[in-house]
Amino acid sequence: MRLAVDARLYAYRRGGISQYTRQLLEAMVPQAPEARWLVLQHSSHERPLVVAPNVQRRTMVTPPHNRFEQWSLPLELLPLRPDLAHFPDFVVPMRRTFRAVSTVHDLAFLRYPDILDDDAKRFYGQVKQAVHSADAVITVSESTRQDMASMLDLPPERVDLIYEAAAPLYQPLALAPGSRRVINEHSLTADSFILFVSTLEPRKNLPTLFQTLKTCRERHPERRYKLVLAGARGWHDEPIFAAVRDLRLDDAVLFLGSVTPDDLLWLYNACRLYVNPSLYEGFGLPVLEALACGAPSLVANTSSLPEVAGGAAMLLPPLEVGAWADALERLWQDDDLRAEYARRGPAQAGIFSWNRAARETLAVYRRVLEH
Repeated sequence: MRLAVDARLYAYRRGGISQYTRQLLEAMVPQAPEARWLVLQHSSHERPLVVAPNVQRRTMVTPPHNRFEQWSLPLELLPLRPDLAHFPDFVVPMRRTFRAVSTVHDLAFLRYPDILDDDAKRFYGQVKQAVHSADAVITVSESTRQDMASMLDLPPERVDLIYEAAAPLYQPLALAPGSRRVINEHSLTADSFILFVSTLEPRKNLPTLFQTLKTCRERHPERRYKLVLAGARGWHDEPIFAAVRDLRLDDAVLFLGSVTPDDLLWLYNACRLYVNPSLYEGFGLPVLEALACGAPSLVANTSSLPEVAGGAAMLLPPLEVGAWADALERLWQDDDLRAEYARRGPAQAGIFSWNRAARETLAVYRRVLEH
């Protein structure tokens, strides 16, 4: 069984899809020692993504999302002769000599078409054709599976739901009281801040969060609530910074930018509470990471987020500032309630497992190859 996994995106981005690919591969390879694994990496990514006796790194010249990849990638794959290839980045080759599996993580590009430049419109414009062409399609939440039925005309029974998981790194730490850390030249003290983690873009609904912070500070100025945001800048993010200026929250909001996994682990453990008011998520991995670390959390009750959070977070309507302000104040002040959610979080995160995801993904591969 020759199995290829497309990991070319890892050379360019280390975000959700790349982490999904790496975590899934690391869990699948030991579970299928009889398989010969071909990890497709772009030529600019020199280090092997996974090292094992039954894994080969194969260098691809075709970059991900390239306008010619529907022609060049199948030609590059011809001499490799895979029985099956998995494409975690949505689009499978339409012309191929092997079975193909696609993973669709979300349909944000259809819900928010303004996020796409011309190159992205060309690439994501292939997704509907690609999922209908694929021999199997995987998605990471029931919410996205239903979106695919309504927006891509793909019946739910054609889509395998396989949940992601938090990386093993994310777990509770025993931080000393008053623990401090310098991250990207900013000094932070444990238990003194609210945390948000994600790329900064409109669907993350940050203006609602800023309005919530403003309301809470006006109600109780003595508490000096502070919001820390960890994540890279995204598309159309200038209104996010403008909202902070307009609300005069410059002294209460700290943008850290991208952070290392080790710093992120500390942030999840050190925050007094974690918040995610996002309007739409295909899965919402930062929520699961926060829960895995025991961060008491406020989460929007939209799209996939209730699936991920379960009963381990307070779920709130995403646009109701008053509800968010009331919940934030309550969770900030109530030590017992925070302790209860800190207990529930790791248990909820433990439901999701990369070993389980690997086992279920391998079952999809075997089913496709048997037919």
